[in-house]
Amino acid sequence: MGLAMRPASDSPIKSAFLEKTDFEVIIVGAGILGSALAASLGRDGRDVLLIERDWKEPDRIVGELLQPGGIKALAQLGLEDCLEGIDAIPCNGYAVFYPPEEVILPYPEDKQPNVGRSFHHGRFVMNLRRAARTAPNVTTVEGTAASLITCPVSDQVIGVTYNSKAGADGQIISTNVYAPLTVVADGCFSKFRKQQNAREPVCKSHFVGFVIEDCELPHPNHGHVVLAKPAPILLYQIGTRETRILVDIPGKLPSIGNGDLKRHMEEVVGPQLPKSIQPSFYRSLQTERLRSMPNSWLPPSGNRRPGLIVLGDAMNMRHPLTGGGMTVAFWDVVHTRRLLNKEVVPDLGNAPLVTKKMEQLHWTRKRTSAVVNILAQALYSLFSAGDDPHLRSLQLSCFAYFKVGGRCVSTPVGLLAGLIHEPLTLVGHFFAVAFYGVYLIWTNQLEPKPKNKKLQDSGESDAVSTTIAAVAAFPTNFYRSAMAVWTACMVILPVILAELKP
Repeated sequence: MGLAMRPASDSPIKSAFLEKTDFEVIIVGAGILGSALAASLGRDGRDVLLIERDWKEPDRIVGELLQPGGIKALAQLGLEDCLEGIDAIPCNGYAVFYPPEEVILPYPEDKQPNVGRSFHHGRFVMNLRRAARTAPNVTTVEGTAASLITCPVSDQVIGVTYNSKAGADGQIISTNVYAPLTVVADGCFSKFRKQQNAREPVCKSHFVGFVIEDCELPHPNHGHVVLAKPAPILLYQIGTRETRILVDIPGKLPSIGNGDLKRHMEEVVGPQLPKSIQPSFYRSLQTERLRSMPNSWLPPSGNRRPGLIVLGDAMNMRHPLTGGGMTVAFWDVVHTRRLLNKEVVPDLGNAPLVTKKMEQLHWTRKRTSAVVNILAQALYSLFSAGDDPHLRSLQLSCFAYFKVGGRCVSTPVGLLAGLIHEPLTLVGHFFAVAFYGVYLIWTNQLEPKPKNKKLQDSGESDAVSTTIAAVAAFPTNFYRSAMAVWTACMVILPVILAELKP
């Protein structure tokens, strides 16, 4: 018999014997999505079992900024109070730095200003878990999900086997629990992903992060993006005195043990930061532990196996550059809750009906998830241009596009914030950036124009020189323009095609 926990208050979790083994829904993983889904389904009258390996506060360096669109989804779930009491910092938009220039990208306003929140990931998760534990009809248990139980005849998933410790000696016991529907939400390192999806996550870079104490950000209450070389740097407050820095490092991660990673931070990263940040950066670098997290891309897959739904990072991941992961997760909970409402699906044991609803979920979620996924992958390709001249052209074009202002800022930022759920609008603005870059190439405005010391003062000589220069630059400009558009296609089309797969 397993160990269950059903606290009715904010008191620490206490163990008790599991009183039953049959439920309507089993959720594996009490992270962002699992906790929110358990609380929502429990409030809707579903009998839910939530299995989590470790109920202590998690400590991660990502999942710390919730976009305004995610806050709207959280409000629809009735869980917006989970943002209270964790020293969450309001976020009004972004400041993008392309030294020595910078541009402010505010969130677009509706009837009221749209505001995001940044915070310690673990504190937010603990509030979500508290909401799940105190929700009606939710049983929580500490244990490691070991395997899925399947019907030998139909291959339908009918439950979960989990391992837990019992007694003072820590004896490991296995418990079988059963439900017509199992939801796997065990995160980016999911052990059950292959039960539904044959694709492997693709990791091309890592985030290395630590907390900077008393950092003087140039623009408080904004996320800061530094278009550094070879890849972007992110900074945002996660507390009144604490600022998170995330440094993207493509390829192989420098060794922590021999000091290579710290030297990279001192010699490569520090000098590229805004001047006001550098003192606290170098000071905190001497005392804080450097931690890393893989930045993975995993296109979404449909849930077709009867009795099983895979959600969250176990099913779909994108580069965390845009901070859209939690927004996607909460909207997935909103859609799943609506599609599995008791009035729509009275009996979760009706596998054909549940499978049909999950097919609907796959396409319904695209309005939000496709925007976040495509934008994250495309922006990362541009912002990590490195020495690629064509990607760098697009990077410069993107920054120049932001400097235009107006709809060149409000719409892209609305897409990034999870407020505009229109994939075609995203594609349109992405190619608008590319063609704006073509215009800048032909007008010689993409990069600072070097001074020609040989030019004479006479107007006639200037005109002749300009004409000769224009004719001479024609082949180069034509090639650069064509490659900019081609590179834009190569950046965004593979991601679009991956999103369109059933």
